[in-house]
Amino acid sequence: MQEGELLWRPPDDLVRDANLTRFLGWLERERGLRFEDYDALWRWSVSDLEGFWSAIWEFSGVRAHAPFEAVLPDRRMPGARWFEGARLNYAENALADADDRPAIFARGEGGAALDLTRAELSERVGAAAAGLRRLGVRTGDRVAAFLPNGPEAVIAFLATASLGAIWSSCSPDFGARAVVDRFRQIEPKVLVAVDGYRYAGADHDRSAVVQEIVNGLPGLERLVLVPFLGDGSDLAGRTMGWSELLAEPAEPRFEPVPFDHPLWILYSSGTTGLPKAMVQGHGGIVLEHLKSLSLHLDLGPRDRFFWFTTTGWMMWNFLVSGLLVGASIVLYDGSPAHPGLGRLWRLAEETGMTYLGTSAPYLHECVKVRFKPKKVADLPALRAIGSTGAPLSPEAFAWAYEQVDPDLWLGSISGGTDLCTAFVGSNPLLPVHAGEIQCRCLGAKVEAFDDEGSPVLDEVGELVITEPMPSMPVLFWNDPDGHRYRESYFSVYPGVWRHGDWIKVTSRGTCVIYGRSDATLNRGGVRVGTSELYRVIDTLPGIRESLVVDTGRLGSEGALLLFVVLEDERALDEGLRDTIVNEIRTQLSPRHVPDRILAVPGIPKTLNGKRLEVPVKRLLMGEPLEDVASPGSLADPEALRFFADLAPTIGATRERG
Repeated sequence: MQEGELLWRPPDDLVRDANLTRFLGWLERERGLRFEDYDALWRWSVSDLEGFWSAIWEFSGVRAHAPFEAVLPDRRMPGARWFEGARLNYAENALADADDRPAIFARGEGGAALDLTRAELSERVGAAAAGLRRLGVRTGDRVAAFLPNGPEAVIAFLATASLGAIWSSCSPDFGARAVVDRFRQIEPKVLVAVDGYRYAGADHDRSAVVQEIVNGLPGLERLVLVPFLGDGSDLAGRTMGWSELLAEPAEPRFEPVPFDHPLWILYSSGTTGLPKAMVQGHGGIVLEHLKSLSLHLDLGPRDRFFWFTTTGWMMWNFLVSGLLVGASIVLYDGSPAHPGLGRLWRLAEETGMTYLGTSAPYLHECVKVRFKPKKVADLPALRAIGSTGAPLSPEAFAWAYEQVDPDLWLGSISGGTDLCTAFVGSNPLLPVHAGEIQCRCLGAKVEAFDDEGSPVLDEVGELVITEPMPSMPVLFWNDPDGHRYRESYFSVYPGVWRHGDWIKVTSRGTCVIYGRSDATLNRGGVRVGTSELYRVIDTLPGIRESLVVDTGRLGSEGALLLFVVLEDERALDEGLRDTIVNEIRTQLSPRHVPDRILAVPGIPKTLNGKRLEVPVKRLLMGEPLEDVASPGSLADPEALRFFADLAPTIGATRERG
């Protein structure tokens, strides 16, 4: 399958009924604006920021307690100010129209199930908010959560937001150190935690971890325990049960807050140093998610929206925002591959899912084993699949159309925790091309910069955003002068957001992401994204997964090292080495052929499943393990330790083998 091959065109009925089509009609009626195609609409949206974002506000019917006085009185980056004077609340917009339509379909690996209507969800949020008020939680206080992706997390978050308090969450697979590194920075008043969870067929006791977290947060006033294994009686401190928190019924009340009032705190991966604590505001998230979910994912009240995620990944926040557009959200707590890859597809059938979101690695695994969803599930309601977390290969695009449904809309999206959204993504009015993202999203002035800092088309360059967006962080926690914020995004191109990915924007408006720009492969002066190698290597028989590292430095070429995890009972013999080299040479180029190929027991990844190319490179270049990564931020710390032990034997010189 070749990158760019046309796979799908939107059918007439989708184009006719799409929310984006309604938005175009609204702009013509209400604003006198007419656009000949999506590219013209996008160009308007990133030049007339005031006109575009005020149109999103009005078209979406944002609920506010006070109107805005100006949309964007200060356009600079960083420091743009949005919708001054407006007062609103995220939770009020999410819980609008509390009726008997379904709001949540929650399922667990062990068979647990709970469905809530919008009215029932609203009642529980009101009770939880009243419970938090009894615990002394007020506007601006932090409520932290150590919870799985279940209804309790959604209820606690919306209750927190309704008070104007600030939410932050980690999933229960995080280690105690990783959680404390995050939560200690923000000093939560209340921690809502679970004492265990089920994953891959096994129960995991987390009571000792919860105790360690409590001990590591000296300012914590109360622990609210969601029971899984017990009642929490063995946990020290002031512990309250979840049922006690919700014991007193109350109507939800929504604290009106300024547009940029903190809604939640998300974190960078924290592979080195303390994770960055990124604060996003009520208004920015409401507008950005209304735009993304309604116009780009085409979601509305008819939809049942799912993304496989944990509460430690920004896609959980994105999933919950499905409530903003009236969609039902599907929550799943457990492994996506237990007892087999069919689990998510059967979940889609069981819940009548219309939109199934997952990660690129999951879809790549389906491709690799030639999995056929139609053999395990009947999916008449499913109309779209979303993918994120890594570049999606052309082969995975082709697999979806061959093995799921030729009429399916496949949307690969890419963005970041930093803005809690996708800024290149899907579009119901445009065709799908293999390996390509359909468009640059409205309101997101994404460009590819060359080495001179000039925008280029049909060439790989640095992904930058050259105009502000409302969901950019309003600040980093404990960064009073904004130094860490500026250094993170604006130190390379002053006034321009550098995201840290390689991107190609094609002349027809599609995009291709090639991986992290700080993990680029520079071979013979030609920059190559790591995703191109993974596309070839990870599909080869005998190889489970891989990691590629270029040890070159500025001004000098190093070694290109390929590490592979082998399938059971497979050896890295000359035959497999020759296969790897030949496939890379013929499918990519001789430049891509690694200098050395080594078998390793595991690939280091973050808790969210991203390969740690840069930390491994730093280890191989001689940096100590303690400076390279925090163990609590890793899915398997021993995998990285293996590379630390291996580093002295590797070297960074070129040695073909």
